[in-house]
Amino acid sequence: MSKELIIDGVNMVSLAKATGTPVMVFSQTEMENKLAAFKKHLVSDKFETQVLYAGKAFTCPAMLELVKAAGCGLDTVSGGEVDIAFRANFPMEKIFFHGNNKTPFEIHQALLSGVGTFVIDSEIELENVIAIANETGMSTQAVIRINPHISAHTHKYDVTADRDSKFGISIDKPEVMLGMIEKINACGKLVFKGFHAHIGSQIFDKGAFVTEIDTMVGLMADLEKQGVKIPWLDIGGGFAATYTEDDAPIPVPEVCETIITAAESAVERYGVSLEKLFIEPGRSIVAEAGITLYTIGGFKNTYSKKYIFIDGGMSDNIRPALYQAKYNCDVANRMDEEKCDVVTVAGKCCESGDVIIEDIAVQEAEVGDVLAVYTTGAYGYSMASNYNRIGRPPVVFVKDGSARCVIRRETYADMAILECSEQLDV
Repeated sequence: MSKELIIDGVNMVSLAKATGTPVMVFSQTEMENKLAAFKKHLVSDKFETQVLYAGKAFTCPAMLELVKAAGCGLDTVSGGEVDIAFRANFPMEKIFFHGNNKTPFEIHQALLSGVGTFVIDSEIELENVIAIANETGMSTQAVIRINPHISAHTHKYDVTADRDSKFGISIDKPEVMLGMIEKINACGKLVFKGFHAHIGSQIFDKGAFVTEIDTMVGLMADLEKQGVKIPWLDIGGGFAATYTEDDAPIPVPEVCETIITAAESAVERYGVSLEKLFIEPGRSIVAEAGITLYTIGGFKNTYSKKYIFIDGGMSDNIRPALYQAKYNCDVANRMDEEKCDVVTVAGKCCESGDVIIEDIAVQEAEVGDVLAVYTTGAYGYSMASNYNRIGRPPVVFVKDGSARCVIRRETYADMAILECSEQLDV
């Protein structure tokens, strides 16, 4: 009998049979360890620190339980992420609310739910937040997002701080920042706390974070000379994960040490009074903890390729089509067999681009075998869709030999629940 894949003490082949496929499986132990590692190593005796989990990578009440238990805060980017945190009884004062175009409804909702900090992306957004804060009588803290003009070496869709980025206030416009700070201070419902920046995702170069910190602390020093106190600095996230053998992410202790050392050095060099430093890891916490299990439904040989067809695809993992993301995989019920079959793993969606992995060596498989695709914990479920009217897969957390379903499979009835025929008065 061939060896089968075991994750956190749970047999993945047995799990696939119990839940059906596709199914997304997360190692709870792996996520807890990563949260604890960031919390443990992001420490300074010069200023306070706070880890904010970037919820866009993957969010559900069970995930938020882990974040809360670890003592971390939460980075949200939409009204929906704020709402799920509120429903999960997450401490709202530990939430940062990001986004480049928060709607009036989202701002209103977030203020009423007690979101602790708004990350203000533009002058127009600030006007909206001030107006709605005055209207609701709700108070909050404000951090201004800065575009530091630092291009991380990553996919162009993952770069968030080049000169033409849609995010933040350009670092070469201090007069705009000062005007925004003045308006925040003049509003009795807002408290200005500092700056935020984010330079991209899946970053392997420690130097990028050092450059970001030096740039931002330099900006803080320039504004402090003009009498503006900037107590907080949030440097965002972007910490990488391992998808294939070509990836070499910076270990958590090392990246935290780099950040703390750079921040302490910059604060001393520029003579600024930083009170608190924030980071926002997301992918690096959940990506490697997650795998997706599929059932192999068939094969096809073309002139130059051998396809393995799986019962999921771009509806549960859009990243290969969107970012040309790379993945690794195994036939989960043949773990001890030689990887001698070069195949392309294709999904079931009606798109030629629905390819999860191209030209990879795997164990020789048969129809009905279980294919495990690794490192799908970040931006898999959160970017899943109903394309081709395919339901989203269930999510299962495994730990110490036990499994629990935290999101059930989406059914045809679930997808039909929003459909209606209502007359509108226009």
